[in-house]
Amino acid sequence: MSANAVSLYLDPQIRDWVLFPITLVMILVGFLRHYVVVLLQSAPKKLPRAAIREQRALARAQILRATAAHSPIPPQTYTSISNYLSEAFATGAYLKDGPPKGDGPSAAPNPMTDPAAMDGMMAGMKTQMVMMVPQMIIMGWINFFFQGFVLIKLPFPLTLGFKSMLQRGIETPDMDVRWVSSLSWYFLNFFGLNGLYRLVLGNDNLADSSQSMTASPFAGGATAAGPQDYVKLFKAERDNLEFSEGLYNWAGKDVEDRVLRKYGKLAPAY
Repeated sequence: MSANAVSLYLDPQIRDWVLFPITLVMILVGFLRHYVVVLLQSAPKKLPRAAIREQRALARAQILRATAAHSPIPPQTYTSISNYLSEAFATGAYLKDGPPKGDGPSAAPNPMTDPAAMDGMMAGMKTQMVMMVPQMIIMGWINFFFQGFVLIKLPFPLTLGFKSMLQRGIETPDMDVRWVSSLSWYFLNFFGLNGLYRLVLGNDNLADSSQSMTASPFAGGATAAGPQDYVKLFKAERDNLEFSEGLYNWAGKDVEDRVLRKYGKLAPAY
């Protein structure tokens, strides 16, 4: 703070007609944004039975492989399941569209021709608009009516590095860094109200204002990134199953001796 700095005394009406309205409007807009996004979200479409079967087959192989090091499945059963899945992946028995035709590499699926992917993109764009438009309107409202206002003084000391962040729109080098301008108060609420939204609306709320800065317009769901190529996924999972057979270890091996040893009925092994 400069030696020529003077103390400021704010009119209480600034608190009543500027500080509180900006905070209240941003809170209400956050709640409104949450419920609008909930209303815009369409109900998930039911997957066809063949697509569910395709996904569950891949998940079954992944679970079998992930538990191979301490598997509860006996060796003969484990080998039988692993061989069956490997053969099914090789022949394409679980593919919803049937085994690939021809010997050449399969063409990558085009997300633009998938109705589910298009619905996900449209949902993402609608969510992005609901996130961005209210913030643009609020910022324009603050700049038009309250530009240059000083609203509040923070009760703790700060370094001069915070001056540009807390006093946006006010070019006064002699002002104490703890004073907050109207535009900076908007940005503080922009990032600081997320805790209130989580407390009232839950952790999975859609009122988080910072999401509008990082979210992609096409992040409307898992299908927005494009349909997965299960031909390549099955081929990779088949290789992983073959590799996991070398790591297989049955959890029930010598279980009788271990139980007896645990309860002192058998001498410990050295």
